[in-house]
Amino acid sequence: MSKPVIVTVDDDPGVSRGVARDLRRRYGQGYRIVRAESAGQGIEAVREMRLRGDDVAAILADYRMPQMNGVEFLEQAMDLYPYARRVLLTAYADTDAAIQAINVVDLDHYLLKPWDPPEEKFYPVLDAQLDAWQRTERTEVGRLRVVGARWSAPSYRVRDFLARNHVPYEWLLDEDPEGEQLVAAVRAGLDPDSSDAPPRLPLVVTAEGTALSAPTETELAAAVGLSTTPSTDFYDLVVVGGGPGGLGAAVYGASEGLRTVLVERHASGGQAGQSSRIENYLGFPDGVSGAQLADRARRQALKFNAELLTARTVTGLEVHGNTKVVRFSDEESVSAHTVILATGVSYRRLPAPGVDEFVGRGVFYGAALTEAPSCTGCDVYIVGGANSAGQAAVYLSGYARRVVLLVRGASLEASMSHYLIEQIAAIGNIEVRTRTEVVGGAGEGHLQRLTLKGPEGTADVAAEWLFAFIGAEPCTDWLGDTVERDAKGFVVTGPDLLASGERPRNWPLRRQPYFLETSVPGVFAAGDVRAESIKRVASAVGEGAMAVSLAHRYLEKT
Repeated sequence: MSKPVIVTVDDDPGVSRGVARDLRRRYGQGYRIVRAESAGQGIEAVREMRLRGDDVAAILADYRMPQMNGVEFLEQAMDLYPYARRVLLTAYADTDAAIQAINVVDLDHYLLKPWDPPEEKFYPVLDAQLDAWQRTERTEVGRLRVVGARWSAPSYRVRDFLARNHVPYEWLLDEDPEGEQLVAAVRAGLDPDSSDAPPRLPLVVTAEGTALSAPTETELAAAVGLSTTPSTDFYDLVVVGGGPGGLGAAVYGASEGLRTVLVERHASGGQAGQSSRIENYLGFPDGVSGAQLADRARRQALKFNAELLTARTVTGLEVHGNTKVVRFSDEESVSAHTVILATGVSYRRLPAPGVDEFVGRGVFYGAALTEAPSCTGCDVYIVGGANSAGQAAVYLSGYARRVVLLVRGASLEASMSHYLIEQIAAIGNIEVRTRTEVVGGAGEGHLQRLTLKGPEGTADVAAEWLFAFIGAEPCTDWLGDTVERDAKGFVVTGPDLLASGERPRNWPLRRQPYFLETSVPGVFAAGDVRAESIKRVASAVGEGAMAVSLAHRYLEKT
């Protein structure tokens, strides 16, 4: 870690150099000494240090400065570094002002100039101040800081993106002192004569001090070092989707020597990456979180030199002979000999009136594990009867006062694994309500009430947290008519293509499609996006690996 900083500000160049000289002589080994010769220069230096995440131990400011006096300077600096020790440098005639400053800016000490010899009149004072700073309990500054509003959908999306991409960050509410300080630091750095708009929330400040105001996922990905641009325009294999099926395909494709690129719109792991605990995956007898499994797979793919592109939205697939072209939303594209579709599925939206108004503000589709600590002591409602809903109920029960699992069917047995049903039954603060559904939502600024319809009729309940895990809609609209899909949008593969007795239009005569191969030769589907697939993590990984094997066979024959 970098050294903590001692800042000295004095508009007299000779005094400024003298103070810095004395500070370096005594404290240069353990502290970085920064000096400024004007109040404006000093505020700019402090602001930049705040954005970079530097720690300031002490600030020494001269009282008589033309732009602003030392008390005013320390008052502004205190907003950025509330834990720094504040020392005012004064002449004898200004002692009354220094004493008054103790009440204005919580001044820690004032020093009369000159202080020769420093061993008697300067260093003992600074020793005591630095010792007090070292003993003060201070909040550690994270590598990446996000400032946002509590009930804000954009703030939630930024946090969710960072968490699911395994980027450490520190979350600060805009109403908290530290959050206010960061926003103030960015605002203070704007040129008043420029056309730059004031910072908008969420505000993201990187470790290098770069501030992003309400960034898009693409801007955020680039800022935190995620790869967003392909290294070439042609590959052996393009994998579309970063869930278990896509990650499995990327690992096996790259490990078998295929130049492989995986394209993911949001974050690796897909829906499985949001699971708090997967306990029926082979090789993990104690269970593994979806995030851990996704991170291991991602690192494994990178180990074999697969490229992983994040925050890229695929909008089309074109076929030009044996070449497949995958197009992005920014009109760029990559081409390949083979493509594996592993885009997975998304949760269906609740049809209840009023609920969609609060997405990201109390209503969440999927586990949204970043919100769990905020649920402490609250009632949480979960909609769904499959494994994802059960895993979320078990996880959130460790935070919430009560978890209410709303199931439309008569029981959990038809759609949830037995081990999860047993776990839920053993947890005292989980309540299961069958034959119950959400029919309405309301609130001011965020979700506050739900309307539930059950066997005993309709009733309103107070609720600030709702997590929905219902149904599955394939993410295939972007395919258009290029690849054959069933009535629900799932990709049809293998023998199912011939079930109607009609040969797919793109297939040559005397050719039977491989299992997992789509209506387009050389394009395969793996995981939940495939029609009639088994909706399990293990089967998706297996299909991803099998699709690579079939892609090899296809390449050998073309």
